[in-house]
Formats: sequence, C-alpha cells, structure tokens
Amino acid sequence: MTPPIVKSYIIAFEKYKWIGLASFALVLAGSTVVAIQPEPPPTYTATGSLTYSRPPVSFSATGSEIQQQGQELNERILLSDQVIDGISAKMNIPARTIGANVAITPPRRSPRTGELESNVIALAYKDSDPKRAQEVLLELMQSMVKLSSDINTGRLNAIIEKINERIPQARSELQAAEKRLEQYDRRERPAILAAENGSLLGAVTSSQNQQRVIRQTITGIEAQILSLQDKLGLDVGQSYVSSALSADPIIAGLRSQIYQTESQIALLRKDLRPEHPNMIQLQRQKQATEELLQQRASEVVGGGGTAAPLAGNITGIRTQSSLDPARQQLANQMVALQTQKETLQQQLLQQIRDEQRLRQEYSQIPNKQLERSRLEQEVGLKKSVYDQMQVKLTDAQTAEAETVSSFSISQVPVVAVDAKKPKSVPLTLGVGGFLGLLVGGGVIFLLGSLEGTLRTREAIKDSLKQREVALLGEIPLLPVDDLPLDALPVILSPDSVYLEFYEKLRSNLRRMGGRNLKVLLVTSTSSQEGKTTSAYNLGVASARAGKRTLIIETDLRSPSRSSSLRVSPDEDATLEPLRYYGSLSECIRLVPEVENLYIIPSPGPVRQSAAILESSEMRRLMEDVRERYDLVILDTSPLSISNDPLLIQPYSDGIVLVSRVNYTQDSMLAEAIDQLVEAELGLVGVIINGADITVSLPPSAEYLSDYTSGEEREIREESEGISVGVSHN
Repeated sequence: MTPPIVKSYIIAFEKYKWIGLASFALVLAGSTVVAIQPEPPPTYTATGSLTYSRPPVSFSATGSEIQQQGQELNERILLSDQVIDGISAKMNIPARTIGANVAITPPRRSPRTGELESNVIALAYKDSDPKRAQEVLLELMQSMVKLSSDINTGRLNAIIEKINERIPQARSELQAAEKRLEQYDRRERPAILAAENGSLLGAVTSSQNQQRVIRQTITGIEAQILSLQDKLGLDVGQSYVSSALSADPIIAGLRSQIYQTESQIALLRKDLRPEHPNMIQLQRQKQATEELLQQRASEVVGGGGTAAPLAGNITGIRTQSSLDPARQQLANQMVALQTQKETLQQQLLQQIRDEQRLRQEYSQIPNKQLERSRLEQEVGLKKSVYDQMQVKLTDAQTAEAETVSSFSISQVPVVAVDAKKPKSVPLTLGVGGFLGLLVGGGVIFLLGSLEGTLRTREAIKDSLKQREVALLGEIPLLPVDDLPLDALPVILSPDSVYLEFYEKLRSNLRRMGGRNLKVLLVTSTSSQEGKTTSAYNLGVASARAGKRTLIIETDLRSPSRSSSLRVSPDEDATLEPLRYYGSLSECIRLVPEVENLYIIPSPGPVRQSAAILESSEMRRLMEDVRERYDLVILDTSPLSISNDPLLIQPYSDGIVLVSRVNYTQDSMLAEAIDQLVEAELGLVGVIINGADITVSLPPSAEYLSDYTSGEEREIREESEGISVGVSHN
C-alpha cells in the first residue's frame, strides 16, 4: 500500500511539476556554469608563528599580572581594525581582503586542567603573490607584537593613573578618621581610663561612704534637736523667733516700759476709778507702748528689709520675747543645730546626684569603649587601604621598566604554494543534477504543504482524531464516464459494489446517532466535496434497507439536482416557493427506480432563502415529514457559502459533515468542527468522500447494467493508486 506522504507528493507533483522542473533546470544550469569556469590561479600561503614572552627580570607583581593578561589576547583583538587598517595603508591592500585571507590558530587549552598546551600562535596569510604574502604576514606579526606592547603599557599607565586618583581621597579619609578618634579621646578618654583603672568605681564607693556618714551625723543632730525641744517646749521655728525677739534691746526696753506702766496702773487702781484721767493716761501710754512693741516685733520677724523674715507668728510677743539667758542659749543652740542639719542635707543631696552621675558614666563606658574600638578599626582600615595604594603605586612604578610585549616572533613567515586538485566537469554536473533533484522535489513538496489541502484520507483521519470527531464512513470515487454533464453519480443498481459503502455509512449513523436520529442534515465546508452525492446515495441505501426515506433539497441558492434520480423539478415552484412547500402533494415526488425513496426538489435558485427556511410553511413541512418517514435527509448548502445550514439545523436531529480528499482545506474543516461542537449543534460525524480505496470486482458483471465499460477502467486505475473522477457537488 502506498504511504500517505507518497500519495500527497504524487498529487502535488501533478499540480506543480513544471515549477519543480524549472527549479531543477536552474540548479543544473548553475552547476554547468561552475563546471565550465576556468581553473583559478594558484594561491600561496605564508605561515609564521608568535610565542608568548616574558621580561628577562621581573621584580613587580603588577608587571607579571600585565604580562599574564597580555597572553590572553584573542583573535578579535589581534586582528582588530587598528592592525588591519595600518597594514592596508602601508601595503596598499584593501582591509577587507586582508581580513578575509588571514587566519590565526591560538594554542589549545587542556580540557582537564584548563592550561595552555603550548605557547605558540600560528598565523597564515593567502595571496596570489608569494612575496606579498610573506611581507603582509610579517607586517601583521610585527603589528601584533607592537599592539601587545601598547596594550600592556596602556594597562600599566591606567593602573598608575587610577591609583594617583584614589590616593588623595584615601589620605583625606584617613586623616578624617584619625581626627575623629583624637576628638573622641579628648572628650571620653578620661572616663574610659577611670573605668579601666577602677577610680570611677572608687569614686562611687567614696560617695556612698560620705552619704552614710552624713546620714549618721544628721541622725545625731536630730536627736539633739528633739532633746532641746523637750527642754524648751518649743520647736525650732518658735525657738528662733523667741530668741530673736528676746535678744532685741528695743523690745526689751518696751517690755520694761509696759511692766512699769502696768505696775502704776495696778497701784492706782485701788484708789482711782478707770475713768480717772491718770488711769486713762496710763492706759493710753500702755496701749502706745504695746503698739510700738507690736511694730518692733513685726520689724524683727520680717527682717526689716535687710534680712530674711522669720518663720512663725507673733501673736504672743511678750511671751515669746521673755526668754531668760539660759533658755535663750538653748534656743540659739537648737537653731544652730537646725542650720547644721539643713547644711548636711544639702551635702547629702549633692552626694546622691554625684553618685547617680558617676553610675550613669559607668553604665555608658561599654558603649564608649565600643565606639572607640569602631573608630580605631576605621582608622586601621583607612590606613591599610592607604598603605596598599602606596605599595601598589610603588610596585606599578617599578613595573614601568619591566613592561614589554607579551608576544615575540618565533618563526618568520615561510611561503608555500597551495596544491589544488583539478576540477572534474562530470562530477560537478552530477552533483548539480543531484542537488537539482533535491531542490525541485523540495519545492514541489513545500508548495503542496503550503496549500493546506488534505491530500489523503489518512490526513483527514488524523485531523478528525485530533478533534475527537467520529468517522462515519469512507466512500471511494464513483465512476462518472457515461453520465451526463450535470448528473451526479447516483447508485441506482441494487447490485453495485459501491452500495455497500453507503450501507456501512447508514449502519454507522444508526449506531452512533441512535433510534432518535430521524432527521439528518448533510453539509460540507465548501463546494465540490460531494455532499449532494452523499445525501442521494445515503437515501438510496436507506430505501434499499426498507426504510421510508425522504430527501429534501434545502440548498435554495442552487438549482435542483433531482434529475440524477430521474425526477424532474417543478418549474413553477421558483415563482411561489412558500406555496410549493405548503402543499405536500405538490412538493414530494417518488423516485421511480428506488422503492421507498422520495424527494422534495429544491425550487431554487430563489431570493431570500433564509426567509423561506424560517417560514411557517417550512416548519409545518418538517413536522409533517418527521411523522410520515423513517429517515429525512436535509441536503443543505456548504457552511462557507451561507448560514442556511444553521437556520435549518433546529429541525434536524444531527449533522453529518462531508469532506473530500484533495479538496477539503484543513483550516476550514477544523473551523467548521470547532464551531459545531462548541455550539452543541449535534455533530454526529464526518464522511470522507473520494477516498483512494481499492474496489474488488465480483466474478459476475451483471451489476454493470447502470455503468459503461468506463467503470472498469475507473476501478482498475484506482487500484493502481491513480485518482480518476470529476468534481462531485
């Protein structure tokens, strides 16, 4: 059996053979032109080599690094535009020619260690002039040596320049870090040292001891004050006031006058009445003296503007100012003790504040030590960077005397002639012919692939399998040799071998569609795919199986093809199609040569086919025939031409899509299947029409009553893999 790809290629070859032959001729003509070309002039190759070199004496690490980097120059750098243009100007040779003819072979690296297996760089240059080839290669090698030296010198100068740019900044950063450390030491170093040598903790301990001594002293003073209070019956404030009033001489004199006046009043009260002028005079004198005493006491207690006022009141001035010298001494002693106590309390508060300050300083010592360590590390880092720059600068300056080229010429150019095998004309033509066959065949195959047409039934099967759509049947090409021009190949003979294919199609429909499949819609993606032929022959197969079958031509945009079934369409139906469909007796016709087969010919072509398909007459017709017939086949227009199949679809129970080998487009078939499946319109499956199937002839030839001898030729040619037939509607 012929493979599908071979079948596709044979079909494409029949269509594009002249383009393939033209491609073959073009390639063959090109090879002929190459074969008759004269032999090119001899070429000469100059070969030489460079080797990696080092300075005789090396004292600097920078120089060694630069020399090592110089050995890593690749082919792109060695053959840079600078080198090529210089030699081009000097030798008067186009730079493109030099670049095309020179070749560099760098040393290989070991796959295990990654080190160079040798230190030799091979160079070659081709030219038609041996002397010029040698001179150009020598110039190239010298330019490469000089380029390496310039690159090494440039790298060293760049290093020195970069270091000189960074040194001032590094110096300023080091000085700033040192200054920050110095300022911090000036401010915080004494506290850190005090904490380190223990003097800070000693100061805290000394402050605590002093606080303890002061508290003990205050306790003793408070005991003495309490003892004096018990003796005097006065508190400290009262004692201070009484002592001040008792010590004032003016108050003492006024008190004395009051005592004298009171003495006189006491003496005269026995003899004189209170209204007596003398008594009144003495009372006034006493009152004036008491007012003066009160005024003087206020001056003493208030400080008189020159001293601080005394705490306390002066209600009992005579009593408060009547201290005797002994008690006054005790009062003064109590006041002195209170003053001493207050002084010690102030000292205690100051010691407490000092202790708190010392403890706070001691708690901050770790942070200060960390900050100082950070500043020291910063200074060390800046100094290390600065020292490294100085060392690197000194090393780079030392390398100036050591920097040389990383390459040297190890072998001067040597010229040799290139030996070429003479050209063979027969071999060139043979290779050209072989390439021409490949190109011509490839062009034919490419053009056939770009069409997108499904060339074989296997291609259609693969497309259906990818979309999980059922294959209902494969129908071979039907013989059409003796049929009229507009007739369809309908199988009217019950003994035809082709009827078996449609019987299989009918049984597959019954099996996949079920018993409820009574109205079947048959359509295709485009014209010439044989949908009408498939609908007619399916109807014949159903009628032969004893089923009352009706074929309705719903393709109202095309004329009726019912003449293929020996039925003449109604010529007046085109004028009034709705009236035509409204009368079953007028539109339904019996197929004369097939029992149980009926057909409603199309009144087309008519205008406004969509309105007719959606009319009430069509609806009543479909409802009536569904009850009268076992199977109703709706032959509709292709999906790519109009939406009429989708308008008549609601009256159907399932859709059958007809495809045809060498006619159906893969993209159109895929789009139609996706549209029907996504819309859930009841796609039952697909028929492959025009399949290249071998049809076996039975021993008897009586079944040929409907076909001429051309059918035998059709069957024989199909068995040989050649497709014969005309387009089916």
